[in-house]
Formats: sequence, C-alpha cells, structure tokens
Amino acid sequence: QVQLLESGGGLVQPGGSLRLSCAPSRSIFGILFMGWYRQAPGKTRELVARITFGGSTNYADSVKGRFTISRDNVKNTVYLQMNSLKPEDTAVYYCNAVDQRDTYYWGQGTQVTVSS
Repeated sequence: QVQLLESGGGLVQPGGSLRLSCAPSRSIFGILFMGWYRQAPGKTRELVARITFGGSTNYADSVKGRFTISRDNVKNTVYLQMNSLKPEDTAVYYCNAVDQRDTYYWGQGTQVTVSS
C-alpha cells in the first residue's frame, strides 16, 4: 500500500511562514493531480491547493496570494509554501494524489497551528 509522507507542519506566529512537503513511500505511476487539503476542528475537509502534472494550479479563495503549490514530477513530490499565515489557517493538512485510474491516495496529516 502506497503512503503519502508529509512533513513541515508546526507552530508559527501570525504572519509567519511554513513549507509543507509530501512524497509517496514508493513511486506511483500515472499521477494526474497532487494537492493539499485541510480540516479544522468541527469543520469538513476542504481543498487548499492542487496542481496537475502539467503544472496548472488552483487554490481556495482564502489562500490565494499567500500560498504557493509546486511539484517535482521526477520525485512525485509536492510542496506547499504558506506565507502570511493567519490563525484561521490552523488545521490538519493532508496531502493528496490522484492517478489516471482515479485512485486517491492520502497522507496521515500534519498539524499546522498559527498562534501567538
């Protein structure tokens, strides 16, 4: 079973930055999308950002201009650079990948806490 391995979460003050990384435990053939979702306490999981194999991106309105998603297609690694963090960005962030057979892969989640 392929796992997505996340790193980079933690505690940061408002206005600070964090960079999340995610890579599969072994190579996944035919990945179409990679992205990040988040889930705050008492809320449903929401899409934060997603990137296609070709590099097209889309972002949640709440993070546009502050977060940047990027991808290394050779390593099947995806990154999320988060700047100007706000307390409302506090959540568990989950890495996601979708392959050409429409199989979804998920990471176990990494906690991001924005607090002074």
